[in-house]
Amino acid sequence: MRFLIFDLFVLLLGFCTPPANKKLTEVRTNFSDSLLQKIYDFQDRQQTDSLLLYFHDADPSYRYAAALAMGSIKDSTAIDSLIPLLGDEIEKVRVAAAYSLGQIGSNRAEQALIRAFNQYDTAGIWNQTNAAILEAIGKCGSAKFLEALATIQTYQPTDTLLVEGQAFGILRYGLRGINSPEGTAAMLRFLSNPAYPPKARQTAGYYLYRGKELDLTASVSDIAQILVREDDPIVRLFLVIPLGRTKDPIALNALLNQYNLEPEISVKANILRALSNFDYESVKALFYSALSDNNYHLSRTAAQFFVDYGLPQEARTYWEKAKDSLRWETQVLLLAAANRHTSDSLAYLKGAINSDLRLRFEQSVNPYEKAATLLALGEFGWNYRYIKQVGFPATEPVIRTACMEAIAKAVQKTDFRKYYAGSYRRVRQEISNYCVEAINNGDVGMMAVAAQIFREPGLFFRGTLDSLAFLENALTRLELPRDIETYNELQKTLDYLQEKKNSEPKKPAFNHPIDWDVAASIQEGTLVTMETNRGNIVLELWPDSAPGTVANFVSLIRSGFYDGKTFHRVVTNFVIQGGCPRGDGYGSLDYTIRSELPYLHYDSAGMVGMASSGNHTECTQFFITHAPTLHLDGNYTIFGKVTSGMDVVQKIQIGDRIEKVIIQEEPQ
Repeated sequence: MRFLIFDLFVLLLGFCTPPANKKLTEVRTNFSDSLLQKIYDFQDRQQTDSLLLYFHDADPSYRYAAALAMGSIKDSTAIDSLIPLLGDEIEKVRVAAAYSLGQIGSNRAEQALIRAFNQYDTAGIWNQTNAAILEAIGKCGSAKFLEALATIQTYQPTDTLLVEGQAFGILRYGLRGINSPEGTAAMLRFLSNPAYPPKARQTAGYYLYRGKELDLTASVSDIAQILVREDDPIVRLFLVIPLGRTKDPIALNALLNQYNLEPEISVKANILRALSNFDYESVKALFYSALSDNNYHLSRTAAQFFVDYGLPQEARTYWEKAKDSLRWETQVLLLAAANRHTSDSLAYLKGAINSDLRLRFEQSVNPYEKAATLLALGEFGWNYRYIKQVGFPATEPVIRTACMEAIAKAVQKTDFRKYYAGSYRRVRQEISNYCVEAINNGDVGMMAVAAQIFREPGLFFRGTLDSLAFLENALTRLELPRDIETYNELQKTLDYLQEKKNSEPKKPAFNHPIDWDVAASIQEGTLVTMETNRGNIVLELWPDSAPGTVANFVSLIRSGFYDGKTFHRVVTNFVIQGGCPRGDGYGSLDYTIRSELPYLHYDSAGMVGMASSGNHTECTQFFITHAPTLHLDGNYTIFGKVTSGMDVVQKIQIGDRIEKVIIQEEPQ
C-alpha cells in the first residue's frame, strides 16, 4: 500500500510539473512579471548591453521584449545581435528583430534582411516576417534594392500581408526621398485594382501624397480616373493632393468635379488644398463659397487660401467678407489676408483693417482669438511696437507666444531693408531688443520664438548685440528636462551667432521610472472617456504596447491634470493636440518619459499618440489623428485609439476644452 501511494504521488507530480526540456512558444505580456518589468526598465533607461543578454533567453516573451526595445532605442550597436533573431523559431521575435533593424536605419542591415526573407515559404508561415522585412528594408535599404522590391510580380491581391509589406517598403523609401519609376508604377498598380487589400491601396495613396520629389506628370490621367472610380474615402483623401501638385488642366477639372460630388468633408478639405496649386481666377469662386460652409475645416481651409494666395486687388473684399457672420477664426484669417495683401500705399484701407484687428484684440475674452489677432496684425510689419506693447504683459502664455510669432512676421519680409527703407537699422535694433527682453523674461514660449528670430538669415542680428552672455545665462536658468525644447532652440541660436557648427540637441537623461503598480492595474483595452465642450471621446488604451506611456497618462488622469486643459492645435486632416499646461504647445511638467515605439502604424483615424519635440521628450501632450498619418510611424508613441466619438474629434476647434477625463471601465 505504501508503494502504491508513492507511485500515485509520483504520477501526480508528473502531471503538475512540465518536462524540463519543454520549449516555450508563446509570447506573453504580463506586467506583473518582474523579469519583464526589468527588461522594460532597461529599455526605459536605454541600456542596450543589458538588453542584449535576453536576446537568447529560453523564453520567447523576453527575447521579443528585448528585441522590440531596440525599435525605440535605435542603437546601431545592436545590429549584429539582432540579425540572428531574424531566424528565430517564433514569428513575433523575427518580426520584432526586422522592425528594430529598420528603425535603426543603418544600411549595414540591408543584406541580412534580404537573406532572411523566405522566398520559399509556400505555406505562408513566414508571411508576417517577410512583410516586416520588406518594410524594414524600405527604412534602411539602398536605392539599388528599391527596383527589386518594386518589380516583384509574383504577389497576388490575395497575398494580403506580402502586398502590404511591399507597399510599406516602397512608401518608406519614398518618405526618405528615394523613389523610382518602378516604385511609382507598383503603387499605381495597387491603386488601379480594387482587388488589392485596402491597407495596401491606402499606403499606395499615401506614397503619392507624402513621397518626396515624385514626378507624376505622366500619370495625371491615370490618377484622375482612379479618383473618379474610387470607393475608399481614405484613398480619395490622399489622391487629390498629388493630383493638385501636377498643376495639369486635367487635374483641375477632375478636382472641381470631385468637389461637387464628394460626400466626405475631409476629402473636400484636401481638394481645397489641392486647388491652391492652380490659377487664382480659376478657383477663387469655390473658395469664396466655402468660407460660409457650416463645417469648420472647410471654412478655415478656404480662409487660409486667401492668406497664402490672395491678390492685392481683392484685399478689400477679404476685409469686407470678414464682417460676415462667420466663425471667429475664419474672420481673423480673412483680416490677415486683407492685411497681408493690401498695399501700404492704400493708407485708409490699411488703417481700417488694422483698426478692426486692434479693436478685436482689445474686446475679445478668448485668448486663442487674441493670439490669432496678433498674428494677423503681424502681417503689417509696422505693427511690431503695438504687438509688443499689448503682448508682453499678457497673462495667458498663448498670447505671449503669439506676440513673438507676430513680431517674427515683421522680420520675415521678402526684403527687410526695402520694406523698412531708411528705418531698417532702427527697426532691426528695436526687434533685437525685444528678443533680448523676451529671452531674459523666462517665458519659455517667448524665449523659443525669440531665439528663432535671431537666426533669420541675412539680417545680421549679431551686430545688434553687445554680448551673447544673455543667451548663456538664459540656458543656465532653464529647468531641465521640463524646458528641453526651449533649451535646444537657445543653444542652436548661440551656435549660430558664434558661427559654430550646431551642437547635438540636448536629450533628457532618464528621470521618470515606469510606475509598474499603475501599469499592471490597467488592462489592455481599458476605456477612457474624455468629456469636451463638443461632446465625449472614448479612448481605448494599449498598455501592452506602451506600458510606460499608459501608466503616465492614467496617473495624470487620476490626478485631474487634464481637466480644464485645451486643444491648442488643430490641423485639418492631420491631428488635434491637447494636454499642454501652458496652452501654447511649449508646456510640460518637471519630467519626461521615453518614447515607446513598437511595431504599430498610424494607419487609421483616431490613433492616439504622444506629442514631443524629439524622441524621449514626451510628458503630458497627446494628439488624436484625423486620418492615417503613416509618416509618424516609428517616431511617435501610439498608446491607444478612439473607439467612439470620432465625430467629436472632427468637430474640435482651437481653444476647445477638455472638461474631464474618466477611466470608464476595465475590459472583461
